[in-house]
Amino acid sequence: MNIFKNLTLRQKKSIIGIIFISPFLFGFFMFFLAPIIQTVSFSVNELNISRLGLETNFVGLDHYNFAFSVHPVFIRTFFENLLYVLLDLPLILFFSFFAALMLNQKFKGRLIARAIFFLPVILASSAVIGMDSAQYATEILEQTSESVFLSGEFIQVFLMELQLPEDFIGYIIDGIERLPEVIRASGIQILIFLAGLQSVPDSYFEASRIEGATTWENFWLITFPLMTPVILINVIYTLIDLFLAQDNELVELIQDEAFVGAGYGVSSAMAVVYFIAVAFIILVVGGLLSRYVFYQE
Repeated sequence: MNIFKNLTLRQKKSIIGIIFISPFLFGFFMFFLAPIIQTVSFSVNELNISRLGLETNFVGLDHYNFAFSVHPVFIRTFFENLLYVLLDLPLILFFSFFAALMLNQKFKGRLIARAIFFLPVILASSAVIGMDSAQYATEILEQTSESVFLSGEFIQVFLMELQLPEDFIGYIIDGIERLPEVIRASGIQILIFLAGLQSVPDSYFEASRIEGATTWENFWLITFPLMTPVILINVIYTLIDLFLAQDNELVELIQDEAFVGAGYGVSSAMAVVYFIAVAFIILVVGGLLSRYVFYQE
């Protein structure tokens, strides 16, 4: 304990942070580091099964060259998947933030409403995926989204009257048509946003009301700045979730190449390229957004 007394506040916070992430570090070094190294090794070797076991013959970057130059759909699928993620990210974040704001209001049945929004996440989990519950939940949501008020034609007419750009209107309409997918992918984000909203001190809003601030001003001057750390967390989480989703075409392509395609070597090379690309995108996005994050001291 005497050691901690001589440390600065920043050093104490750093130690607490290391302790907080230590379970992740332990799990990474115990369960993930070896497979990552093995995947990199497979990507530069040709694998052969013999009587003595698994033999490897070094081939250098041949598998990478095959993935980029010979494989007919890897490059196209890679960029299509990247575009899909970048287009879905704002939809999921906006919907989850809006839903969290609504669910954070005080009204009767609030707990039931929160459970309903999180239900698609439970139904889509691996624990019940064999029961096709996610499909049932999607069908229910699709039937709900076909109501008059959420129909694409009704919203399109409304947006056109506002004289918004056609590309933006098309983006909104596409998001409405895919509302069941957006809801199913927003459960965790809604919970994180709710936790962030409930951590905002009520005293801030009480002081702003005394000064005559409006609800709109409270949102942009109090709620939104204090929620920027949570937004950053949800951006990173959503990117990882979309890049590694079970219905991700590129992930399915990499899996198929290992068993029914060009083999483990090419599949490993594709996985390494995808891993590096995802890590680079997350670092860039996280680095850019962190400049605008407000941390309350």
